[in-house]
Amino acid sequence: ALLPGAEPAAHCYCGHQFGHFAGQLGDGAAMYLGEVCTAAGERWELQLKGAGPTPFSRQADGRKVLRSSIREFLCSEAMFHLGIPTTRAGACVTSESTVARDVFYDGNPKYEKCTVVLRIASTFIRFGSFEIFKSADEHSGRAGPSVGRSDIRVQLLNYVISSFYPEIQAAHASDSVQRNAAFFREVTRRTARMVAEWQCVGFCHGVLNTDNMSILGLTIDYGPFGFLDRYDPDHVCNASDNTGRYAYSKQPEVCKWNLQKLAEALQPELPLELGEAILAEEFDTEFQRHYLQKMRRKLGLVQVELEEDGALVSKLLQTMHLTGADFTNTFYLLSSFLVDPESPGLAEFLARLMEQCASLEELRLAFRPQMDPRQLSMMLMLAQSNPQLFALMGTRAGIARELERVEQQSQLEQLSAAELQSRNQDHWATWLQAYRARLDKDLEGAGDAAAWQAERVRVMRASNPKYVLRNYIAQNAIEAAERGDFSEVRRVLKLLETPYHCEAGAATEPEATEARGATGGQRSYSSKPPLWAAELCVTSS
Repeated sequence: ALLPGAEPAAHCYCGHQFGHFAGQLGDGAAMYLGEVCTAAGERWELQLKGAGPTPFSRQADGRKVLRSSIREFLCSEAMFHLGIPTTRAGACVTSESTVARDVFYDGNPKYEKCTVVLRIASTFIRFGSFEIFKSADEHSGRAGPSVGRSDIRVQLLNYVISSFYPEIQAAHASDSVQRNAAFFREVTRRTARMVAEWQCVGFCHGVLNTDNMSILGLTIDYGPFGFLDRYDPDHVCNASDNTGRYAYSKQPEVCKWNLQKLAEALQPELPLELGEAILAEEFDTEFQRHYLQKMRRKLGLVQVELEEDGALVSKLLQTMHLTGADFTNTFYLLSSFLVDPESPGLAEFLARLMEQCASLEELRLAFRPQMDPRQLSMMLMLAQSNPQLFALMGTRAGIARELERVEQQSQLEQLSAAELQSRNQDHWATWLQAYRARLDKDLEGAGDAAAWQAERVRVMRASNPKYVLRNYIAQNAIEAAERGDFSEVRRVLKLLETPYHCEAGAATEPEATEARGATGGQRSYSSKPPLWAAELCVTSS
């Protein structure tokens, strides 16, 4: 039943998927209903995801299932309350209708309940919207459906800039090239800031194709996303990303690559050399500026900014990687670090940090080999005997990762839990010494030590979330919902509305029942994930 004034439509766009031009894509499971314009002049586009087939569904059914819909519903709201630009979720509605989905791509599909998410944003126009004009790709031979239609590109640019960047339209009304350049500059800056925000909370998008990049710098299209648990810069949250193209550490460079494709799609209305110059001038600078600004706040450096701060952050992340520390909990814990070297409790603080480091059991599970030894041996022989064939198979990066896992596993087998603990303590003691020295420099610039300390803790608590949507939390909520119990979804949503846990009157954290595992016990929503969570396979269907 349509709302009065609704005009359902599906959006046609193209995209580069995993680095290759895929041609026409479009909304295969999303349906535009219309816009609501508020008295304040805001525009909100309403969109249903999973309502059925569209002209761009290809052979698919246009339906979404309960698990992926709950993940999008919870994560888009979680990101909003973390202060990260994002689309919103207005509602999540499920039914008794079912569709078959092969969750693990293993030839064993199962029937799941159809679910529809109401998505809200100023616009869902994306980089790929401008790629419908692309001529035949030199590698794939595919072209956009609107090749040669510069009139539509001009119309689309006029609409986007006048509707969503009116200040740019007003400032360059008489010069379209300068207007388009200012528009691309602003999109570049917004995208750089958005991905810097992701990196600072450990968010992994999972599928950063050009058709999943917002023209407004919003986080859109929540598919196989994830938040870091154990800090691993090479973490890949998408089971389909075999090459690690969209790994956590690669997100900034991928977003920059996608902006390059947008620049190519905007010509000749924006000359390519001008777009590339803007990209080279703006992206890295804006990303580094925003990232370091956020990281200073996460570390409570509130008084002075020093050039050495970038190195301190890098050393922290290196220490977290070496010790397998939990990303979210480690940052949250640092706000209780005592500045005065004479203060008691350093040993106690180190002990609390050790609890956030990966256990020997966790590391052995994380670095377990993924290939049969005989298969690995055969691939290595092929690399020696026929490197051309080996290169064509595209497995070089995968083999390198597998060899690294084998080496790590071998080292871990020779390590005791006590040795691991001692090694981790040494790593953290070294970094904490540098951190304390940096905090001393920050304190020197403050007039009142007590006021500085209070401000430092306030800023850190407002910058380091206690709660993020960890995969195991989402999975527990999904499994309860699949049994007909939506109370856990509501409970998690309520918790994610105050992720920083520093607002006055913030609710006391409820206990989350562990849905899997032999313990049957209870687990806090801010706990490190249980071991079974490492086995979770996240897909976007």
